[in-house]
Amino acid sequence: MKTSKNGQGEHNTVLQLNGVTKRIGSKTLVSGLSFQIAKGEIVGLLGPNGAGKTTTIRMIVGLIGMTEGDVHIGGHSVRTDFERAIRHVGGIIENPEFYPYMTGMDNLKQYARMAEGVTEARIHEVTKLVGLQNALNKKVKAYSLGMRQRLGIAQALLHRPSVLILDEPTNGLDPAGIREMREYMKSIAETEGIAILVSSHLLSEMELMCSRVVVIQEGKLVTVRSIGAEQEEDSNLISLSLQVSNSEQARSILKGLKIDSLQAIEEAGPDRLALSIRHEDIPEVVAALAGGGVGLYRIEERKSTLEDEFMKWTEGNRIA
Repeated sequence: MKTSKNGQGEHNTVLQLNGVTKRIGSKTLVSGLSFQIAKGEIVGLLGPNGAGKTTTIRMIVGLIGMTEGDVHIGGHSVRTDFERAIRHVGGIIENPEFYPYMTGMDNLKQYARMAEGVTEARIHEVTKLVGLQNALNKKVKAYSLGMRQRLGIAQALLHRPSVLILDEPTNGLDPAGIREMREYMKSIAETEGIAILVSSHLLSEMELMCSRVVVIQEGKLVTVRSIGAEQEEDSNLISLSLQVSNSEQARSILKGLKIDSLQAIEEAGPDRLALSIRHEDIPEVVAALAGGGVGLYRIEERKSTLEDEFMKWTEGNRIA
């Protein structure tokens, strides 16, 4: 999948927030929030409960007004040129709603009447993209929750938006449905070249789906990071976990080695050591432990998960 790792480059930027602030009375819900999203990338919006995620999304699509700042979508200002800006947006902010007694096709045709240039061929194109081509003639009341979510996404894609905004798209889905949704999101970003902003509380899914995450807390930007960026900062070093017969003896042996790349030898639990080292220096560590009479039962690469990084960014606040 071709995505922009950092979202930079003005010619590719389709959604840009510039100092967006929302105050109600003396309470500031969102404060000076700025970030941008490029064509074809999937960006996750993360934050603890009450961080301002939903408020931010509602300001982007014009459901509530901004106190300060601006949002540009497709180069158009939401504040001063709302009609042209919102033409570039497709989204599901709450649960997708349809006429249950009508078929999926009839529901999409009903929506198509409200948008210019949506043909029946386009309806078939987007339903195939979300895997609903064989269910179009079924009444929506017979759809599962996952099918209704996918129909909502198909509806949001009909007018060929530049930005797709989804608030908790996997909420209520079973594991198979969540995986399905993730694959459809990737396919849509790649096939349609659409920028996708997705809010979710499922960190493991965001890690698998997104190229970047925007983390906010108490209405303020905490960080904008590429997934796995911490490991990329020093790609020559690998973090390892070693299970040994005697951690104290193993640590003493390792500290005596003259390996420049060997760093951060720490206790990581009963008979476990954590360390960082270059890939090519690992055999020397294994040989030294064996030569010193230390049994090496297991050696594993340690990777920081999005959950680990999120807890550090927000200092342990829960996500919701």
